[in-house]
Amino acid sequence: MPYYTYRCTGCDAVFEALVRPSDDAPACPQCGGAALERQMGAFAPAAKTPGLVDKARARAAREGHFSNYSRSEMKRK
Repeated sequence: MPYYTYRCTGCDAVFEALVRPSDDAPACPQCGGAALERQMGAFAPAAKTPGLVDKARARAAREGHFSNYSRSEMKRK
C-alpha cells in the first residue's frame, strides 16, 4: 500500500494516508472534507550502499531486531 500526502482545500490541513487501490479517497481528518489534492512526496533513497546496509544491520542487532537477517546471517551463541 502506498503512502500518499494530501492537502485539504477546505481547511488547508496536510496529512498522510495509506491508500489501497480498492479504497475510496480518504476524508480530511480535521474537517471531514473530501476536496483533497494529492501532494508530491519525497522519495526515499535506495539502501543499496554496503555502508548504509551494514550500519542499519548493526543498529538492528544492537536493538535486538533480527527480522532483517536471513537465517544464515544470524549468529548463534
